[in-house]
Amino acid sequence: MKQQIADLVYQALISLQAQNKYTLEFDNNIQIERTRDPKHGDFACNIAMQLAKTAKTNPRELAQAIIEHLPASDYLRTCDIAGPGFINFALAADAQYLVLNKIFKQAETFGTSQTGVGEKIMLEFVSANPTGPLHVGHGRGAAYGAVVANLLRAVGYQVHCEYYVNDAGRQMNILAASVWLRYLEACGESFDFPSNGYKGEYIRSIADELRQQHDDELRHSADSVFANLPADLSATNPEGDKEAHIDAIIERAQTLLGHKNYHVVFGAGLNSILQDIRDDLAEFGVVFDEWFSERSLMDKGAVQHALNVLKKNDAVYEQNGALWFRSTSYGDEKDRVVVRENGQTTYFASDIAYHLNKFERGFDKAVDIWGADHHGYVPRVKASLQAMGANAAALDVLMVQFAVLYRQGEKVQMSTRSGEFVTLRELREDVGNDAARFFYIMRKCEQHLDFDLDLAKSKSNENPVYYIQYAHARICSVFKEAQEKNMSLDAAIAKQHLSKLDNSHEHALLKTLSRFPEVVEAAALNYEPHQIPHYLRELANDFHTYYNAHKFLIDDNELRHARLYLILACQQVIQNGLRLIGVSAPEAM
Repeated sequence: MKQQIADLVYQALISLQAQNKYTLEFDNNIQIERTRDPKHGDFACNIAMQLAKTAKTNPRELAQAIIEHLPASDYLRTCDIAGPGFINFALAADAQYLVLNKIFKQAETFGTSQTGVGEKIMLEFVSANPTGPLHVGHGRGAAYGAVVANLLRAVGYQVHCEYYVNDAGRQMNILAASVWLRYLEACGESFDFPSNGYKGEYIRSIADELRQQHDDELRHSADSVFANLPADLSATNPEGDKEAHIDAIIERAQTLLGHKNYHVVFGAGLNSILQDIRDDLAEFGVVFDEWFSERSLMDKGAVQHALNVLKKNDAVYEQNGALWFRSTSYGDEKDRVVVRENGQTTYFASDIAYHLNKFERGFDKAVDIWGADHHGYVPRVKASLQAMGANAAALDVLMVQFAVLYRQGEKVQMSTRSGEFVTLRELREDVGNDAARFFYIMRKCEQHLDFDLDLAKSKSNENPVYYIQYAHARICSVFKEAQEKNMSLDAAIAKQHLSKLDNSHEHALLKTLSRFPEVVEAAALNYEPHQIPHYLRELANDFHTYYNAHKFLIDDNELRHARLYLILACQQVIQNGLRLIGVSAPEAM
């Protein structure tokens, strides 16, 4: 209905413009908003206040002129002026029923639009280092990203979902060293495991598989591995250096194993964990169009290409044997190293190359979904795009705050390196995919999320996902009973008697149903998935209130069909909303 009113206002402005009475500068993007107070009608428009200055008249006079030039409409009851120049629109009684026919005509596509047609968006999310299973923190980014993708597609954008695989660098070498050391233990070697290694049981599983495949082929004695290494940090050696110790182990592993065998171990860790991540996400309903390898940037010369662009634009300089990016010239707090003194490129150099690559692949916009701990990276990445001549404004970076689990009111602890963490898979097995998806997106991404495990599993009205799914199941049960009583819906009869839907509960449902397309568009354009569960909870509440106050399978034939038509529309919208957030719509609870 907002669009129909916007079209009427636009036509009125065209008529006024043709008379040359006012100087009017406008486009067809007329903003119509719902009124907060029903006393002010159903919708409001502030176009008169926006155009009054250039029109050289006062807003109320211009508002009156717009009203006088509105085309005739069957679905407008009144138009009047409020305050400094708002135009308020009240709908005709029959107009509220139009949404029902629209819902049945569009069915699964109700709520979608063509706003973003023609634009290609690259959406990168999760991108967790493949050094261990996904934990509950990664799960929030996964759910958030997947729903943002669904929403953007719903409003017409062409969306490409990508997982950036950090398969290069120090953390991956620590993983490889950890796997090899556990392999050596499985071979019978004895030593103190490094404090900075990965200690999770998943490392032992990978090592056991490695031993099954290679027997003792990769074995070296513990003495040859640990001889003359920097001391590790431990309770008995507080002066030790855990970072130097693990780096020395990595170097020793590379030396003893040689290039070929080291990469056998490296690949065993990477491939096992990456496959586990793929499977975990797929089971969670999160699917990527591409898994983009960080190593491929180097292999294909993309990093050097990006550095060459920076050099060409005089955006880098040499100092103390390193190559620095002049990021302070583009708003960053300090310059950044892109090539170290030893000639090795930095993580940041790969990030620069990756983001340039995104736009060189033809995407109109790039959306990155990062963990909140990466906040400091945003200015430097945008600075690099600006320095390379790309459109930095076309990059949106969304920060997802941490999710904290609570069980029986107590915070659940987790730590990746120690291996003592709650995995995404364990969470899903505990509360189910539906609750996990729903609870993860209930809050704005920049807000901390306290995930109440007990609430997520409860079968009560306090559990929002249960409350919404129960509304859908209740509607299914009504139609099942109607079929058993030979009272099935006749849509033709219902359409003829929609005016019988005249009580306050029915009006509330109709109003909420009509808002769904607006909510979807706002949620998509603002990257705010939380708007969908909030809307669905409101719709479910309207339905449950209606269900508890009125009977549907009544003797009044005309009213019965009208009510069934109304709740079937509710069922469709609940399905559409749940589908957008990746939650099922069960027929029975």
